[in-house]
Amino acid sequence: MNVIIVSNFFKTPRTICLREPRILIAMSLVALLLAGLCGAGGYGIGALASSGGARVDGALAGIEQQRAAFEQARNDSQRELNAMSVKLAELQAHATRLNALGARLTKIAHLDDGEFNFDAAPAVGGPSIRGAASELPTGAALGESIDALDRQISLQSQQLALLESVLADRELDASMLPTGLPVRSGYASSGYGRRSDPFSGYNEFHRGVDFSGPRGSDVLTVADGVVQFSGRINGYGNAVEVDHGNGYMTRYAHNNENLVTVGDRVKAGQVIARMGSTGRSTGSHVHFEVWLDGRVVNPGQYLRNARG
Repeated sequence: MNVIIVSNFFKTPRTICLREPRILIAMSLVALLLAGLCGAGGYGIGALASSGGARVDGALAGIEQQRAAFEQARNDSQRELNAMSVKLAELQAHATRLNALGARLTKIAHLDDGEFNFDAAPAVGGPSIRGAASELPTGAALGESIDALDRQISLQSQQLALLESVLADRELDASMLPTGLPVRSGYASSGYGRRSDPFSGYNEFHRGVDFSGPRGSDVLTVADGVVQFSGRINGYGNAVEVDHGNGYMTRYAHNNENLVTVGDRVKAGQVIARMGSTGRSTGSHVHFEVWLDGRVVNPGQYLRNARG
């Protein structure tokens, strides 16, 4: 096979025989060179594509890690908020109990109305001074503050409950002291101590105070207690005895009629009998005695407290 080349470079046309060995060798080298260039270009394009894909995969993996970290942080924050909500509910319950305790203590202690208002927050104030130490509270610090406040409120609740018990016991003791008057009206016709006996004329010891009044007048118990006797006693006539606890007992004698029975619970100022003149008596009156630890004592100090 011959190839004829016509060109201005050559003065005459040139004929090249393709079957010549040197031509065949040159053509083979050119073919190999072209194949090598094509292979190298394909490898470079493949390498570039592979490198770009790796970078894209790496970017996607980083985005996924950031999304997972954000989701974890959001879940952690939600758990902290839920825990704080539970603590807040507990603190509100504690505050409600403290308000109830405070109201009861105010009543027991007989404090002036309005001195302690447990329905309103206490007034606070002060200038704002922000310096280098000022900072916003973090979630962890806020949680620690809530826990500390919860412990403080629990301790104060226990202390107030104990104080309420002590004040209630004192109020109960006070209600059982014989500090009232056994009559609504009338006058003391005979005092406690030695006197001339109205029947014998001898100087004898009078163990109580006599209050005169119309027959049938109300006889009142002077303190809370339990009736331990209701019946007749020699010399006293119809009598009622009330046990007030703490060693105190009071006796109401010469009654026209007893209105209570043994075991009855009575309150201070309750009508327990009607005034009369039964037993060793010269007229309608009530004989009033106070006993402490089994011994009769002068009722005068209790009667003075009642008048005060």
